[in-house]
Amino acid sequence: MKNSFLISCIFTFCSQATFAQKETTIISVKSASDAPTINRNIYGHFAEHLGRSVYGGFFVGDTSKIPNTKGVRNDIIKALKDLKIPNLRWPGGCFADTYHWKDGIGPKEQRTTIVNQWWGGVTEDNSFGTHDFLNMCELLGAEPYLSGNVGSGTVQELSDWIQYTNFAGKSPMSDLRKKNGRTEPWKVTYWGIGNEAWGCGGNMTADYYAGEYRKYATFMSDWGNKEGLIRIASGSNSSDYNWTETLMKNIPLNLLGGIGVHHYSVINWDKKGDAVDYTEEQYFKTMKEALKMEELVTKHSAIMDKYDPKKKVAMIVDEWGGWYDVEKGTNPGFLYQQNTLRDAVLAGATLNIFNNHADRVRMANLAQCVNVLQAVILTDKAKMILTPTYHVMQLYSVHQDAKLLPINFQSPLYSYNGETLPAISASASKDKNGLVHISLVNIDSKNSNKVEIDTTELGVKNFSGKIITSKKIQDYNSFENPGKIVPVAFKDFENKKGKLEITIPPFSVIVVEGK
Repeated sequence: MKNSFLISCIFTFCSQATFAQKETTIISVKSASDAPTINRNIYGHFAEHLGRSVYGGFFVGDTSKIPNTKGVRNDIIKALKDLKIPNLRWPGGCFADTYHWKDGIGPKEQRTTIVNQWWGGVTEDNSFGTHDFLNMCELLGAEPYLSGNVGSGTVQELSDWIQYTNFAGKSPMSDLRKKNGRTEPWKVTYWGIGNEAWGCGGNMTADYYAGEYRKYATFMSDWGNKEGLIRIASGSNSSDYNWTETLMKNIPLNLLGGIGVHHYSVINWDKKGDAVDYTEEQYFKTMKEALKMEELVTKHSAIMDKYDPKKKVAMIVDEWGGWYDVEKGTNPGFLYQQNTLRDAVLAGATLNIFNNHADRVRMANLAQCVNVLQAVILTDKAKMILTPTYHVMQLYSVHQDAKLLPINFQSPLYSYNGETLPAISASASKDKNGLVHISLVNIDSKNSNKVEIDTTELGVKNFSGKIITSKKIQDYNSFENPGKIVPVAFKDFENKKGKLEITIPPFSVIVVEGK
């Protein structure tokens, strides 16, 4: 890679001359020997048996005319590999606590069907099961993250699943795996013990779930996986800090690899608003909910620090993203929504928060990967498009496994109807090759913001750029116009005496790269 800056921006106005200018924000980026590494798993994804996520999304079957590898679409495989997808969570979500893994193995024509009671009441034929998912993860080069069934399952069932996927020696489950065509185990590391136990996973209290978790975790053996298992507890619903406190207090740390947090950027659960046709008020409220992630991560981390000061237990934000009303004419239980530049800004700001809390946040999963909620990929039969969120996550992939660089600045404000939010969010890192990356987001829907970055300490001399632009924030990539929002050359910046000056357009995301 050349020793240069790469500045990639996502924004929506063609003429920067029309931008309102504000005072310059000075951004300080420093090296710190004790700074954490940004875990690549922060950039993880989520695939649930929900709507067209699996069937018609990832999986079309090996008899489909759509090019595929053992039933998995080749275009999706390529897109996710280009995204450097680090991990994929499956089979849910709410579906996980009704899923019995043995229904999804063996000859497909002999598999048991069930009704998906959570998502649309459709018949689930289990044609996509454990082998299909884990083999797909191998194709993607992604770590599988399996969610175990606690709500309607048993300890034995989960223990058998681990033996089936991980044990290389002779045993009932490894013999069954070999009978079904897989000789070597997959050695799955990440295991969720239930999902949303406070809700669709059983409506449990925190105290009750803590006891259930201890029981399940005790019988989860690593079956020869030298890396060991990472057991992940079903975490809190957004700001339920008591849930986190109860689990941290009552579960021995040697049984606890991670604890989850779920938070969606929803303005009103009864009326979420349109994914495309939204007002500035709806945009402001969505971003207010998105930026609440900073408070959630900070407060949950403080609770975890009381019981785990050495930060051995990871925070796993295994469901996050924007959630709007479904597209008109689609099944309400399929959660299919379009993806605009609002989602790009939401993703960039959220990922900055995760990066800056890399000492505790070590995995996250955007909900969801294909055709559901804030998807990075949408499909329509043989057609496939990449959303603005996809492009942000691809730009941010440079932070994976890089060392965090502490960043300091006072953000200008984005004001609407008497309320304010920080307009600018940022994070920075330095990778193993010495490349420095700085991610900048301007959530302001009308005003540009100027930033000045002192590049002297960073050793920056040359830079170049790319930009994604459109006419308005509601724009998106459609099947009729899949290339409406794509990167193009960007040169509107200045480097003066070791200071990089950038004007960040409204609702924009920028990544600066240099050495």
